[in-house]
Amino acid sequence: MSAKETPPRTLLSSGLLLLVLTMTVAAAPAEEYRLLTVAEDLRWPWCVTKLPDDGFLITEREGRLIHLDAAGDRHVLEGTPDTLFAGQGGYFDVVLHPKFAENRLIYLSYAEGVESANGTAIFRAEFRDGGLRNGKQILRVKDDKTTPQHYGARMLFLADSSLLITTGDGFEHREDAQSRESELGKVLRIYDDGSPAGLLDEEGEPLRLWTLGHRNPQGLAIDGNSGAIYLHEHGPRGGDEINRIEAGNNYGWPAVTHGVDYSGAYVSPFKSAPGFEAPLWTWVPSIAPSGMAWYGGNLFPTWRNSLFVGALVDEEVRRLTLHKGEVVEEEALFTELGSRIRDVRVFQDDIYLLTDSEEGALIRVVPK
Repeated sequence: MSAKETPPRTLLSSGLLLLVLTMTVAAAPAEEYRLLTVAEDLRWPWCVTKLPDDGFLITEREGRLIHLDAAGDRHVLEGTPDTLFAGQGGYFDVVLHPKFAENRLIYLSYAEGVESANGTAIFRAEFRDGGLRNGKQILRVKDDKTTPQHYGARMLFLADSSLLITTGDGFEHREDAQSRESELGKVLRIYDDGSPAGLLDEEGEPLRLWTLGHRNPQGLAIDGNSGAIYLHEHGPRGGDEINRIEAGNNYGWPAVTHGVDYSGAYVSPFKSAPGFEAPLWTWVPSIAPSGMAWYGGNLFPTWRNSLFVGALVDEEVRRLTLHKGEVVEEEALFTELGSRIRDVRVFQDDIYLLTDSEEGALIRVVPK
């Protein structure tokens, strides 16, 4: 899909809104960009993914999966699962199978259940002829949460077509993040059919468990140079983190944290301890990270080898420059939007942002 640049006015064509934001911003040290609004009036959007034909799939947390086709027409897809739209619950992430061009499979994460007993679930279906076919739930976190909060629900396909899924601690179940018997506060790994692909149990049988000790992880990205996997998660009051994750590692929550409880009380007196992986980066105070992408494209050369992280609280995106696997610089971008950034995506060279509100927007970042 291409966005046509216009004077500072709105054009409606085939249902696609193309609004050019006239402000041009010079990003340190040299990059200059413009922001094009590709779609507006999205109700609490959570995630966007791009289709091979230049259309998009967009989740709306209330329980809608939107197909924005290459002509700009919008369709609410039928055949999607019921969801719990309460608290932080609803529809979350949507990703394409690595062999989507052949099998047409999409994966949707969502809140399943009722307020007193709910959890993160994954739905798989074929996207054909403008609709969903042969849909079924392939994963439901085995623990029931008693709160509609902290779902995690971010997904990432690996090169072997296995799928990583983050799960939150349920807010009131934080001690479960340290339990290997619980799937709360974890990264899970499954094969594309839903079968477990994580660590092995004592009998040598695969679990879904892959890493543990997480609070509410909502960002996953692969470093296109090194293959490292980055995860970010919300801390409590302070202590948001980026971690470089590897199978079997424990990332500490709630035994170690750089944050405190919302009341100001200690969650833990320890920021580090033996047996727990130290974060790659922390934020105190919190930025409320949501969405993350690694950039290695050619449109913005000085942004190569950077992580882009949405900052809900500060209504901006943080760009973290990586060098030899470490963060060496942080830059705030896109503050002129004045909007909470729910998702950040890189599709080939292009950067897309999704703003978080009942009148959310899909925005493309383009060179000046």
